[in-house]
Amino acid sequence: MRGWDIFEGQPYLAFPSLLLPHSSKGRYMSSDSLKGKVAIVTGGGTLFGAAVAKTLINDGAKVMIVEINTESGSAAAKACGATFFHGDVTDDSSISKLVESVISSWGRVDILVNLACSYDDSGADSTRAQWTNTLNVNIASAAILAAAVRPYMAKQGGGSIINLTSISSSVAQTGRWIYPVSKAALVQLTRNMAMDYAGDKIRVNSVSPGWTWSAIMDMLSKGDRKKTDRVAAPFHLTGRVGDPEEVANVISFLASDKASVVTGADWAADGGYSAMGPEQAVPAIPLLEA
Repeated sequence: MRGWDIFEGQPYLAFPSLLLPHSSKGRYMSSDSLKGKVAIVTGGGTLFGAAVAKTLINDGAKVMIVEINTESGSAAAKACGATFFHGDVTDDSSISKLVESVISSWGRVDILVNLACSYDDSGADSTRAQWTNTLNVNIASAAILAAAVRPYMAKQGGGSIINLTSISSSVAQTGRWIYPVSKAALVQLTRNMAMDYAGDKIRVNSVSPGWTWSAIMDMLSKGDRKKTDRVAAPFHLTGRVGDPEEVANVISFLASDKASVVTGADWAADGGYSAMGPEQAVPAIPLLEA
């Protein structure tokens, strides 16, 4: 991950003090659904990445966190019991060393979570350099990482790849061009990847979160989760923002054998955001009679 870390289009610096959710509400629930499995989580030094790693570990997996920021990556790994790998997902040699490290440590790789993301987006004023950088991190790197783990997954009889997309992949948002385009492309890449990897028994899916409690929301609201929920309520059927571990639970499910029939799909983990039309959750027809 480069420069600003990002979750749901909101840039924030991944300080270790902000790694863990402020409102976990006990949603970390342990199970054995991933027992014996090995996972790679890129961008694991962010608040959301740490939540994903912790959830996978609680469900029985061994996890390698990949992060370009040494401070936040090592802190996240220590906090959730993962192994830390300092790497750059845009560097092919770094990716090769990452996979070699995982295989050397555990002899297999079952799960790849492509979470690393860049939000270098100035909308209509975006430069070619911004386009090139963001698409490289958000799309090309996901494809190269998948290609790197594919031979090992195929040899052991299969695996699961989960790409983190966004509600931004399917709606227009003012002042944002590159990030939404990259996420829309990642949804399509997921389908193509699922098609070509099916013969190796590798399932590929994507998860599109909605507004999710993050360090930037914590900062902007001055830690006021209730206020954040009120602002998000008109756009989410659940009437609130989600917690990172809620989305992480969806990722863990897709990584497990419980999702053995699921591939090539984009899962909305967005509190109903994508299901809601422009009328939102407030009846509009009665307004004609008012």
